[in-house]
Order: sequence, then C-alpha cells, then structure tokens
Amino acid sequence: MFRWLMTLVVIAAVAGGVLYVLTGRSPAPSITIDKPDRVAGRKGTLEVTVGAPGARLTSLVVSVEQDGRATSLFSLETPESGSIAGVDADRLRVTRPFGTESIPTLHSGAARIVVSASRASFLDLHTLASTASKDIQIDLEPPSVAIVSTHHHVNHGGSELVVYRAPAEAVSGVRVGDMEYHGYPASGAGLANADPTLHVAFFALLHDQDLKTPIAVFARDEAGNEATASFVDEVFEKPFRRSRIVLDDKFLQRVVPEILAHSPELNMTAPSGDVLPAFLKINGELRRRNADRIAEAVSSTSASRLWQGAFVQLGNSQVEASFADHRTYLYGAKEVDQQVHLGFDLAATARVPVAVANAGKVVYAAWLGIYGNCVIVDHGMGVASLYGHLSSLAVKAGDTVTKGQALGQSGMTGLAGGDHVHFTMLVNGRPVNPVEWWDPHWIQDRVERKLSESAAGSVAR
Repeated sequence: MFRWLMTLVVIAAVAGGVLYVLTGRSPAPSITIDKPDRVAGRKGTLEVTVGAPGARLTSLVVSVEQDGRATSLFSLETPESGSIAGVDADRLRVTRPFGTESIPTLHSGAARIVVSASRASFLDLHTLASTASKDIQIDLEPPSVAIVSTHHHVNHGGSELVVYRAPAEAVSGVRVGDMEYHGYPASGAGLANADPTLHVAFFALLHDQDLKTPIAVFARDEAGNEATASFVDEVFEKPFRRSRIVLDDKFLQRVVPEILAHSPELNMTAPSGDVLPAFLKINGELRRRNADRIAEAVSSTSASRLWQGAFVQLGNSQVEASFADHRTYLYGAKEVDQQVHLGFDLAATARVPVAVANAGKVVYAAWLGIYGNCVIVDHGMGVASLYGHLSSLAVKAGDTVTKGQALGQSGMTGLAGGDHVHFTMLVNGRPVNPVEWWDPHWIQDRVERKLSESAAGSVAR
C-alpha cells in the first residue's frame, strides 16, 4: 500500500511539473503595431493589434519614447486615453490620436513606440508576457507647393485645370470644399521633359456647391503634413434651368418593369397596379446607386491624357435637356418628386450611331439603372464621358476607342421618354457641364495654353 501511495505521489508530482512547464511554454500575447508606419507628423492615428486566447489580457501598456523620456499612450487601467475594441474572438485593437497635436512632448526626430502585453496561462500558473517596438520618425515639415499655370476662371458647374509643383512622393491635387481631385505627373499630359515635381489636376466647382466654396491646391506627405495654395482668379455664376415633367401611366408602365428587371438591388418586382411608388424609388434610390457605380467605374483612371482637342457633340443632334436642369415631376397634376438632371439629352433620328466624343478606354458597357444600356469612357487624368439610353452596344469594357468611333446606337432604354442619348462629362466621377468640353476655344485657353506655358517654364527652369 505504501509503495502504491508513493507511486501515486510521484506520478502526481511529475504530471504537475509537466503541466507547469507546458503552461509556461504557451504562447505569449502577439503584438502588431499597425500605425503609424514609418513617420508621423502633427496628427495621425496610433493602431495596435494584440492577440491572446479569448482576447483575455492581464495588462496592456502602450508608450512612446523620445530622448530617453517615455510618454504613456494607453493602458488597460486608463482606457479613456484611447479606444479598445475586439477584432475577432482572439484579437483586440487599440486606437488613439497620434502626433504632436495630441502628444505635445513629441518633436521632430527619431522616436520609438513600445507595447507590452501579458496574459495568464492555463490555471493561472504563469504570467505570459511579450513586448514589441517600432522605430519611427517625427516629421513636422510640410511639403512645398507652388502654382505654375495662370488665369484660373471657374464656371459654376464647370471644370478647370491647374499646373503646379509639389514633391513627387507627396499626395497632391485640388481640394474644392471637402472634395479632393487627384493630381497627376505632368509627363502624363504630354509634357515629356517635365521634372517629377510638375503636376496637373482637373477639378470642378459642382452645380450644388456654393460659389464661395474654398478651392486650393494641396500637397500632403507621408506624415500627414499638408501645405495648400489658393489660385482661382474668379468664379462665375451660371444659372441653371428649371423644368416640369408630366408623368403618365403609359410612360411608367413602359419603363418601370424593365428597369426593375435589371435592378435586383432594389429588391422589388414589377407591381401589377400602381407603379408610381416603384418609379419614385427608381428615380431616387436607384439614381443615387447609379451615381456611386459611375464613380467606381472611373476611379481607376489612366494617369496619362488619352484625348486631344475638343470633345465632339453627337452629330446633328438637338438639345432636349441641359446640364443641371432642376426637374419637378408631376403625376395627375400633383408634384411627386424633384431631381437634378446632370447631363445633356441629345436627340437626332431614331437609332443613330453614337460616336465617342474623344479618344479613350471603355471602362463600362452594360445596363446601368436609369441610364439603360450605358457606355462610360475613361479619357485619362480623371476625365471621363458617359452615354446613356442606347438601344445597342458596339463596344465592351477594356476596348480602346478613337474619337468618332461608334459605341452603339441611340435608343430609349432606362428612364428615357423617347429616342435620344444622355451625355455626361465627368471629372473624378462627378458630373460637370459638357458645353465647355465641346468648345475648342475653352480647350485651347483652359487646357492647351496652360500646358504649353508650363512646358516652356519647365524647360527654362
């Protein structure tokens, strides 16, 4: 009996020792310092991901060290210094503002972010701890930015071009209110000898933006430091038309079922009775969804200018509706909806070939909600054109097209009351007035002049 008891004691001791050793060898918390990457400036974000079984930690401390002094950024004891949230069952993420605005003790130079975390092992036999660090650079010097082109006059709802200098590695462009228009290396606009700091940006003052909306070129470096420069000489108001459209049952019964059949995202079937509610959802919700899809289609624009000369209006066409017409819809003499028409409706004879207005690359050729059969062509550097209501398509996404090439035939698909083409010019996915782009004098003054003068100045420099 004594030997059995001793044997059990030895077995228990060995098992306890093995368990103690194994729990001590369990993995400590994993730590990843996601943000900032390499540099930080006046303002930015700290992001740290910590992993542990069940996301259970006994301690978590985040600090930044500079010149031998440590500043606490976050801890489980003071969670109000940042925010902590679960990523999944086994990971937590800490975020908080990071930069000299939120941490005044930081200054230009080298710094280090240090994260320490611990968790209890199985049966609380051990404390498992780990530490991670990342060396970063605090950079508070904003990039330089300078305007090169001259005479910038913007029409309400219209477009403009600016040539400017900014560091090649910076993110730069034009900010109009809260909207940013990306800038591109001037070499992509045909300035072959341009140095890498010379950039070109097309931008717009949209029809629904105030005439006093701030417009400035910006350059933002990796640390988030930003420089801006104002440059617009004058903004011109352009009155937009108002029109009234009377809806009838014949029109609604023709367009609504076909559009619903192509729009599963609306989660609606063609109604057997009153179709007005379905039309209102198409004219509102689907119109907004289509605008998002258009912006997505042209988001990967070419960094090179693919077009030359003025854009061409559909041949022998008459204008049935203009850009930014404010439309009031009436049904049974009652006002039922209001929308803004962001393009030109161009009518000729039925089923005429629809020629592309300028050279480019097709980025969309399919049904698109209210536009029916639709083609979108990227012309490079954020400029694109859209052709809607086509009866047939002659191109596909990915095709390269030359000015005047047929994209399809006019028609009355989508929300079209008769055979015509809905034509829209886009800058960074936002509709702008096409009239400017059809005007050779506007192209010469607002685009070609600025590019040629900037090219001469670049050579002289």
